[in-house]
Amino acid sequence: MFSFAMILQLLIVLGALWVGSRYGSLALGAISGIGLAILVFGFGLKPGSPPTDVIYIIIAAVTCAGIMQASGGMDWMIQGAERMLRRHPDRITFLAPLCTFLLTVLVGTGHVVYTLMPIICDIALKKGIRPERPCAVASIASQVGITCSPIAAAVVAFVTISNANGFDITIPGVLMISIPACLCGLLAAAAASYRRGLDLDRDPVFQARLQDPEQRAYIYGNTATTLDREIPQSAKRAVYIFFAALAVIVLLATFPQLLPSYDTIRAVKGAEAVTLVSGVKISAAQLAAAGIEAEGLTEHGMVDLKMNLVIQIVMITAAALMIIFCKAQPKKAVSGPVWQSGMVAVVAIYGIAWMADTYFSNYMPEIQAGLEGIVARYPWSIAIVFFLVSVLINSQGAVVVAMLPLAYHLGIPGPVLLGVFPAVYGYFFIPNYPSDIATVNFDRSGTTVIGKYLLNHSFMMPGLVSVFVSTVVSYALTMIIY
Repeated sequence: MFSFAMILQLLIVLGALWVGSRYGSLALGAISGIGLAILVFGFGLKPGSPPTDVIYIIIAAVTCAGIMQASGGMDWMIQGAERMLRRHPDRITFLAPLCTFLLTVLVGTGHVVYTLMPIICDIALKKGIRPERPCAVASIASQVGITCSPIAAAVVAFVTISNANGFDITIPGVLMISIPACLCGLLAAAAASYRRGLDLDRDPVFQARLQDPEQRAYIYGNTATTLDREIPQSAKRAVYIFFAALAVIVLLATFPQLLPSYDTIRAVKGAEAVTLVSGVKISAAQLAAAGIEAEGLTEHGMVDLKMNLVIQIVMITAAALMIIFCKAQPKKAVSGPVWQSGMVAVVAIYGIAWMADTYFSNYMPEIQAGLEGIVARYPWSIAIVFFLVSVLINSQGAVVVAMLPLAYHLGIPGPVLLGVFPAVYGYFFIPNYPSDIATVNFDRSGTTVIGKYLLNHSFMMPGLVSVFVSTVVSYALTMIIY
């Protein structure tokens, strides 16, 4: 069933992911290229297809978000979040993750929280709350929001791949499930973190640090804030343009009848060519078996503009409007964290998904034969696979692009896959993601930590609670609706 060569090549794929995760950043995609080269040149596997549609969407979305950041619009959004948090400091453990979650939903990347995280820590310290409680769950929330953003690669990839495999779902349809489910998960994680650890006045380690005047000055001497910044009107206009772009995307996804249609002609020539019949791809060989002459066959039909193109057009247009009317500097956008982190995600998805597609496409019959019994009996078990792959891949979009086609080929129904969608976030398990590391550094109290044994870190508990509850709620909602 599973040959030695198949197992060996799987180990090469996993090894490339593991080595790439050790180096981080661009290495995830680049080292996946080594694995791809070994599979193609060393074992002679037929190369799969890189996920170009998803990559183009990421480029368009992070360009738009990066331009908004360069205009100062992100600072205005952060200021609004800080004002709300400072009005209710005693509720910081619940409000902080809601703020980071909302920012990610709006912008499509979790890297917007770096400015807000020191503020969360500062508010907690001034209120006497152990900063680990809000900081850890807020970092988790910043990544959970990716599965709830209309412009995030994970959501768009899920919709695109699902539609190609016969599950007719829209972006609003995904968000209708993922947003309430993930909010339930985050609230459960915040509740579990509310009394986590010792209070600062009873923590012997923290109290010992306060005995050192330099440490006390470091912990309490500074105030992290964005409220002293003057936000120009042009920055506010950029935010309005960005929100309008999001509204247009959601509107067109909700009412596809508003999209323009185009007359298309598709021809079938040769055994490898395909034609589109009622939305189903049929090979020339299948047509010949049915007694239909394939050579020269054509089909006329009206095709709606695809949502992946809609997102790209709207996002690029919004970015251009910000440059023209909001004094946004393109060079500043390129050097900003949002654009840079987005381009890192592009390289990661490019390399990882291409390597994974190469392996799975060459061994699909064997994989189907080996797993169809388990999948037929326990279709929800694919959630465990998504989670474990995400532990190795620091990108939810890459997990979706690499694993969702396999799940459909295994015969798992689309509603089940939508139900386990929140399980694509598992890279908090090994605390090497930039937002987690940055959170540890931002916490001046030293209570947010990566433990001595690596896995006993501050993000493990809220991460597991959030993903488990989100997946259970999402699965239940999907079963009720579908």
